Amino acid sequence: MTALPSLQTPLYNHPLPALEQWLMVLGATRDKANPCRWDLHHTAWSALIELEVEELKVSWHQEGRTTVRLFSYGLSRADVEAAILAGP
Repeated sequence: MTALPSLQTPLYNHPLPALEQWLMVLGATRDKANPCRWDLHHTAWSALIELEVEELKVSWHQEGRTTVRLFSYGLSRADVEAAILAGP
């Protein structure tokens, strides 16, 4: 694996392989049918992370509820990671 850019680097400055590596490090697994979709499971919730054209879309699922947030690729990886791992 190659080194990831700094945590303060905006997502738009990450090459696609680096974004994929980052998601794997978080513990997400790629959807075999759609490589732009990643599943992340935590004890209290699960999340679907989608690499869309204009933003990163995260849909958290917890106790029958779904919460969706869109994150600009202009945000730092640290900010997006903190938001994802904070859960719904």
